[in-house]
Amino acid sequence: MLKVLAACGNGMGSSLIIKMKIEKVLKEMGLEFEVHHASVGEAKSAAKNYDLVLVSHMLTKEFTNCGNAKIVGLVNLLAENEIKEKVENALK
Repeated sequence: MLKVLAACGNGMGSSLIIKMKIEKVLKEMGLEFEVHHASVGEAKSAAKNYDLVLVSHMLTKEFTNCGNAKIVGLVNLLAENEIKEKVENALK
């Protein structure tokens, strides 16, 4: 099962919206997954417990010491096409 974390610099409310978009895309991709959401501050310490962390491309440098987690930077956090493309690339 793919463990995914949606993180947003604006807090929990916006990360929840991003989480719902990610869930929709992953379901359409036919993946088995679990998605959680958090603020960036919380996500930085939790990232190592996930396979993928999706965050604004401007915040990817905030994530260090993330174990095997792949940090995926998104330009448009709500663009389903971008989410799909970047998740596919990260899973290769």
